[in-house]
Amino acid sequence: MDRQNAGVDQVKVEAPAIKRPRRPRWATRSPGRLALYRIGVALLGGLVLAVGVVLIPYPGPGWLIVFAGLAVLATEFHWARRLLAFLRRRYNVWSAWLRRRHWIVRALAALFTLALVLATLWVLGAFSLVGDWFGTHWGWLRSPFFG
Repeated sequence: MDRQNAGVDQVKVEAPAIKRPRRPRWATRSPGRLALYRIGVALLGGLVLAVGVVLIPYPGPGWLIVFAGLAVLATEFHWARRLLAFLRRRYNVWSAWLRRRHWIVRALAALFTLALVLATLWVLGAFSLVGDWFGTHWGWLRSPFFG
């Protein structure tokens, strides 16, 4: 028996190929229309992706929106398909790692997320806005950028 076949047979398992959705018929009729379609996909996907990135630290569907934006981009762009697959793997690894940690580590992760949300709200001027609603004009509530 040679070394290659010694022991258990190894089967190489490949990830299923991601099929590109079919383009609308009007987009494939000319190169100009295809370019217009790809630009539209890029703009829509980029907008959804940008909104998702902004919403990541906040409670809610931030990562879901990021994945949705990348999925839109992945319909036309190979780099987006690769990035989407990479981010899915990283997100699943991070979630699994965090679930296996002690509750103190999970609480620290939640506190870090809360601190990031509060810092973002402060920078964007949300505290100053709410303070103005209640007639409170404390200096530390003002945003350093949108003061």
